[in-house]
Amino acid sequence: MKFDIGQINFGVPAAERDSDLISCFVSSTTYKNLKSGRKTIILGNRGSGKSALFRMLKEEEELKGNIIIELPPEEYAYELLSLTIKKESEGAWAKQGAYAVAWKYLIFITIMKRLTVSGKSFKRGPEAKIYEYLRNNHKHIETNPIGIMISYLKRMEGIKIGKYEAGIRAKELKQLYSLEEIADLIPEIDNACKNKKIIILIDELDKGWDASEDAISFIAGLFNSAVSINNQLKNVNVFVSLRKELYDNIPALYEDAQKVRDIIETVEWDEIGLLELIARRISSKIPETSELDFEERWNAIFSEILDYRQTKSFNYIVDRTLYRPREIIQFCNDISEKSRTTSDNIQTPFNYRQIAEAEYSYSESRIKDISAEFKFQYPDLQSIFETFRGLSYNYTREFLEYHILCIVLGESPISKIALKWCEDIDPEALIHILWTVGFLRAQAVGGIKAKRRSGSTYLGPHQISSLNLRNIQRFHVHPMFRAYLGLKESKS
Repeated sequence: MKFDIGQINFGVPAAERDSDLISCFVSSTTYKNLKSGRKTIILGNRGSGKSALFRMLKEEEELKGNIIIELPPEEYAYELLSLTIKKESEGAWAKQGAYAVAWKYLIFITIMKRLTVSGKSFKRGPEAKIYEYLRNNHKHIETNPIGIMISYLKRMEGIKIGKYEAGIRAKELKQLYSLEEIADLIPEIDNACKNKKIIILIDELDKGWDASEDAISFIAGLFNSAVSINNQLKNVNVFVSLRKELYDNIPALYEDAQKVRDIIETVEWDEIGLLELIARRISSKIPETSELDFEERWNAIFSEILDYRQTKSFNYIVDRTLYRPREIIQFCNDISEKSRTTSDNIQTPFNYRQIAEAEYSYSESRIKDISAEFKFQYPDLQSIFETFRGLSYNYTREFLEYHILCIVLGESPISKIALKWCEDIDPEALIHILWTVGFLRAQAVGGIKAKRRSGSTYLGPHQISSLNLRNIQRFHVHPMFRAYLGLKESKS
């Protein structure tokens, strides 16, 4: 079966712009947990499909007649907050609790505005009470979500408790913290939603993330408020998504993980799921393949076995990902586009030559993306990656420890920005960081061998979430990074 490569497109990697998302969606256990409401906090790495889950949930809930409210905080909102609100060290209140209250206020006001969108048509019941409150208090007030939040935070910050006014001002502050202004209306929200549930979707919290005091309090406060609202109201569900590495690096969230573990879902993919995802996209663009099974659809586009070590093409490509949908979609699109622009009369299935020609640019983009993804935890991570350029990609622990020691001692050429954070950590910690971000994989030993695919003896964090690296004696650089760094196979 041959196809004109002009037909082949695997869709856009970003869910927000993907017109094929609904028809190609893989209904995973993660999505089923989300749809049932058992899980309301979604964690995942960049490109793992968090936005796709929310978009699909929105589509299905709207078909049921439920009300969907999306609250994507504006890009650079953290910077705006930092410019607006004083730092705790400058005398501001404890921010996490204040942000939690401000988030609840924002969400409740947003819900009330949506419930009374028809305004005067509501004259009885809970909607009438809600409409009356909004008419009296929010008729000409800022409707931008961040604006609502900031106005409430400023009201709290404006209360200065001095020696002679402690009683009065403390009472006023307590009223703000307890949302006394709208407390009587909160049960009315639930009553107004008896026939139609309200779904709140809060996504893209990493946009503009700057790791500031306000950014951390902003997200920690949101988590607390989302959990509280979901417990308080039967007919309102607040769903929040966040990049996993940000969640892991916000102490206020990580320390409270035990309290909310039952409502947290981490987005994870395996090879079977990724094959289904790509197969669905193939049949979306080439309907005549829809009767084939998933492997047959793949083999219609890519040669089943490559000249490179007689490797299965799917294994070769998926091995150059961290098991994220965005990565495999990007790599497949790069192969198709490169074939269209550099070769004549190319037909499917694509062979090793076409894959290899696209691999360098794919590898370069992934190195830059991973470095950007961790730019606040590990600034200029790419300069650490560059110290491996031109080496072999297989290492004994002894060699790797020596190489890392040269980095932390400043003997390997890395940027001043990177040296500033890595000179204070020991080599073992830096090895763990390189494994955590996906740059290194560790050789499977003992019981973890069961985690590996036949023919692959190394594992990364996308295959096993935690690993005692001190027991590992051999490592290699993940195949995704090798082409751009010019890494070679060790001769021994």
